[in-house]
Amino acid sequence: MAEHDTSRFFRRAGANLGRVFRKAAARAALPRRGRAWLAVRLSGAVPELAPPRLWGRSPRLGLFELLRTLESAADDPNIAGVVLRFEQPLEGWSRVLSLRRAVDHLRERGKHVIAYGEVLGAESLVVASGADKLWMPQTGSVLLVGLRVEGFFIKRLLDRFGIRPEVLRVGSHKTAGDRFVRESMSPEEREQLGGLADDLFEALIDSIATGRGMAPDAVRDVIDRGPFSAAAAESEGLSDGCLYPDEVERELVRLAPDTTSKGDDELPQLLDARLYHALVVGDPGWRPLWADLPRIAYVVGMGTIHRGRGTRGIASETFREIFERIRRDDRIQGVVLRLDSPGGDGVASDLLWRSISRVSEKKPVVVSMGDVAASGGYYMAAAADFVLAEAGTITGSIGVVGGKIDLQGAYQRLGVVKDGVERGAHAGIFSEARGYTGDERAAVQGLLDAVYDSFVDRVAEGRNLSREAVARVAQGKIWSGVRAQTHGLVDGLGGPLDALAEVRRRAGLLDTDRFLLDFYPRLPAIPSLFSLLRLLPGRMELW
Repeated sequence: MAEHDTSRFFRRAGANLGRVFRKAAARAALPRRGRAWLAVRLSGAVPELAPPRLWGRSPRLGLFELLRTLESAADDPNIAGVVLRFEQPLEGWSRVLSLRRAVDHLRERGKHVIAYGEVLGAESLVVASGADKLWMPQTGSVLLVGLRVEGFFIKRLLDRFGIRPEVLRVGSHKTAGDRFVRESMSPEEREQLGGLADDLFEALIDSIATGRGMAPDAVRDVIDRGPFSAAAAESEGLSDGCLYPDEVERELVRLAPDTTSKGDDELPQLLDARLYHALVVGDPGWRPLWADLPRIAYVVGMGTIHRGRGTRGIASETFREIFERIRRDDRIQGVVLRLDSPGGDGVASDLLWRSISRVSEKKPVVVSMGDVAASGGYYMAAAADFVLAEAGTITGSIGVVGGKIDLQGAYQRLGVVKDGVERGAHAGIFSEARGYTGDERAAVQGLLDAVYDSFVDRVAEGRNLSREAVARVAQGKIWSGVRAQTHGLVDGLGGPLDALAEVRRRAGLLDTDRFLLDFYPRLPAIPSLFSLLRLLPGRMELW
């Protein structure tokens, strides 16, 4: 036996031995008789993936793990239903819409879904309204008051200190710098934020109307009367009554009598979703020592795009190396790129576009957009073979903004003089001690124009659109996922699991085919150490 094969044998033998002990632990932890309720805790902004820990289970599941856990529970005969415990109001429209789809799937598969929370906001209600029953304590409240999109404008504040931003842009609706140079919202920004608010509001109304069996106009009227106490929410049809947690437990036993705990007929068996995921869903299981299963890479890109390396945001060199590793690995049959980024550095975005394009030449790449995939985030997405967004995703923003801060007035007020010598007509172009000259402003504008032209070209190429068609939806305009699909900027609406199903199909994997899912980048529990581990898959799951 070759040395390489011997090494592989012992690695797999050790891994499989570990799985035997994990399966034994699972049998000890799972219900010994009857069925159980899956208990899911929801709070705030659900992370994309479970945060890393040095040891033990993560304190919470990420969105991907949570969606897969709910999908598995939908077909698990040992799970009677799911209890959604809302601890803090949820955040993130694309995430709550993905979770709502999972709740709908559970009910379609015949599972009970119970929601319980003390304080529910609009995003929480998108998910909770899909449950069979929604209960609250008597002192709870439903903060359903509609939507508001707002921002600060600090021009007057900067004027007081003699600070003058020099903001240049390409795109009539590229308003990222407006907060520094305007005293209020521009007509263009008001227009596009109004359209975004309209789409999110309709998604909210549709979710509540469908889940609670109400007419859309009735939901609109209810929203205009909010917020509500728990009793008022019940009267308005938003909840099913006021119960304390112990009373909810008795209702669970009544709904599914075979879920009672051993030795106590009044308490239901509750199985923590984190434990269920660790022992049942995320367990790779036993596989033959010599089986080489196909793989799919799941790459998560979150935060601002910037040049260089690092563990924060989307660092161009770090992610380029990840994509190159994936491109060269013949075991990897396809890629899901989960993007949640407002953009960032234009050069870094273009470098990553190139890396993703090279991967797509060898294997399918499917993008799943999170809450935001705009500007540089959309630049990256344009390189994929297929793009999915949620209805609540903010995307587009095909435009460029740049400039600098002129502190000359502030220095004068403070009695500070910054002096020096220059060689070259434009040597001081980046100095904060003065503004641009006319020639310098034109030169910087030319740089931004070149980036914009490349951006439009990349989108036209990736989306198979004419340059004129892209130009009409560019100009820095932002779009909801719904409108982005209408304009051809995305291919459909869906979440991470939909993207995974699409890449499986494009890779030629049948529904019955097993495969391994590799997660990138690896996030060490101690970020300052082992930064090279980001190039390796963080973990592996068998599908």
